[in-house]
Amino acid sequence: MRLPSLLLLVFVAAGCRSERSGARAVASDSGFAGVQARGQVAMGVNQYTSTHVFTPLPDGGRIELQRNETDSAGVQQIRRHMATIACQFSAGDFHLPGFVHDREVPGTSVMNAKRSAITYNIESLPRGAALRLTTSDTSVVRAIHDFLAFQRQDHHAGAYHDS
Repeated sequence: MRLPSLLLLVFVAAGCRSERSGARAVASDSGFAGVQARGQVAMGVNQYTSTHVFTPLPDGGRIELQRNETDSAGVQQIRRHMATIACQFSAGDFHLPGFVHDREVPGTSVMNAKRSAITYNIESLPRGAALRLTTSDTSVVRAIHDFLAFQRQDHHAGAYHDS
């Protein structure tokens, strides 16, 4: 009986240690810290207390940003930000993602070149907003998916969910 208990203790301790080391890795990731800092400037809300979700969909994708806590001013700022990027993206202007990520973001050159093939719709969410990108052009769908995958990875946004 003592051996199974000891093995369980070893596995639990190892799991806790890897969780802590994962948190340290995120905290010490200067690239991520830069994305978070520039994101706060561009979006107007604290990135550490907000959640991004980047969802690829068969006809484009969805970008969601919500505050993690009650913050009516932050919610209004997110909604203004989503309206701003919808206008900018529809005009082929992708400088904000380039600023936040400190480089050209994958997919944006195609999204710019074929901007007339994409529609942008904003949805209010309880603690923020979502931007829906829709197209019937398969090359643009691929570009949107590349854009969202990069964003998901660089924002450490984790797995997307179905909407």
